[in-house]
Amino acid sequence: MAANFWTSSHYKHLLDQEDVDMVNTLDKEKGITLEDFKLIKMHMASYILKLAQQVKVRQRVVATAVTYMRRVYTKKSMTEYDPRLVAPTCLYLASKAEESTVQARLLVFYIKKLYADEKYRYEIKDILEMEMKVLEALNYYLVVYHPYRSLSPLLQDAGLNDLNMTQLTWGLVNDTYKMDLILVHPPHLIALACIYIASVLRDKDTTAWFEELRVDMNVVKNISMEILDFYESHRMFTEERINAALQKLTLRP
Repeated sequence: MAANFWTSSHYKHLLDQEDVDMVNTLDKEKGITLEDFKLIKMHMASYILKLAQQVKVRQRVVATAVTYMRRVYTKKSMTEYDPRLVAPTCLYLASKAEESTVQARLLVFYIKKLYADEKYRYEIKDILEMEMKVLEALNYYLVVYHPYRSLSPLLQDAGLNDLNMTQLTWGLVNDTYKMDLILVHPPHLIALACIYIASVLRDKDTTAWFEELRVDMNVVKNISMEILDFYESHRMFTEERINAALQKLTLRP
């Protein structure tokens, strides 16, 4: 792993939001809108989490897998790279990258247990074949830095490392993986945005502490607003809308 974030492949491959929000031409031909695109990725992040809970891997593995999945779709279309196969494949790859290896046959077993839908039914060979395609889409860059890494030291430095604040900020960071923030912003800024939201929610005055950090508070506040906007619109992400978006992928253009 690179010595620090600023010299890592993760930093070098941060993207602008407009590049992350680019719907592939092949997907557009299927009628996939930007909202559909976001819905499917959010659903696949939940799918990865469900599978991870079954095979019992650490949260870091889940976060890395979701990051891989989101990175893949900045390069490849959902039409060619079925999200229902890419998601478990990214979990399989992340488990190896994070040294918590999960066997592909175990993933296949739990996929069948979790989903009755035939469209989710993939075999071991499918995951192994897709693994090579995912690696290629990632340009073999597997290092991911997560906000969790800086969260605890920052909370301690701010004097906010009590159990309540720790749990709240950790939960907020977990929820950021339902969005594309990890592809756009340095992880420590995501962590700071979560601390900022938590301090407002718990009525903690962190103004002086943030000033001492000398970070761009406009960026921190913008990330915070993205997170809050997500919570505001989250209730619209119904299962019916997700299924309708996935259905478009199976339709002929």
